[in-house]
Amino acid sequence: MSSRIILIGPPGAGKGTQAARLSEALGVPAISTGDIFRANVAGETELGRTAKRYMDAGEYVPDEVTNSMVADRLAQEDAAEGFLLDGYPRTAAQVTELDSMLEARSHSLDHVVELTADTDEVVGRLLARASLQGRSDDTEDVIRHRLDVYAEQTQPLTDLYAERGLLRRVDGLGEVEEITARILAAIGR
Repeated sequence: MSSRIILIGPPGAGKGTQAARLSEALGVPAISTGDIFRANVAGETELGRTAKRYMDAGEYVPDEVTNSMVADRLAQEDAAEGFLLDGYPRTAAQVTELDSMLEARSHSLDHVVELTADTDEVVGRLLARASLQGRSDDTEDVIRHRLDVYAEQTQPLTDLYAERGLLRRVDGLGEVEEITARILAAIGR
């Protein structure tokens, strides 16, 4: 059974942890746009060199470059029966592009899982992580701003996927195993 899933959630909600667990449980690759960028930059691909110019300048990588990298990754053999996307799409234009990529292969999304979490809990997690990693730039004000930006940018996507009947909201707080079980139940697995 195929599984084509998008995982959405605020910073600190545990997407990376859950993506790895779900990848194993469902037998599909977890695909993170951050990982795709790093792999292309490290491999010095043409797309990687283009992305690196923007990243080095502290700018967002344009949609056309991001879309091309995602399309290339989804075309790889291990993603033929499904995938778990983390960090893509982030804009309505990227949703449209992903729809086109899937339609070209006669595929469609199965689910969009939004991990929800209390803002204060997420702020606490991120402050603790920043302290452990020595990231003095991650202050509470900066973290709260990132969460506001995330909410503003993501709301149109979650609304769109809810209208399509694909959105599954899952409480992202609790023990890791409990959260994985909630997600699997929400997608009927």
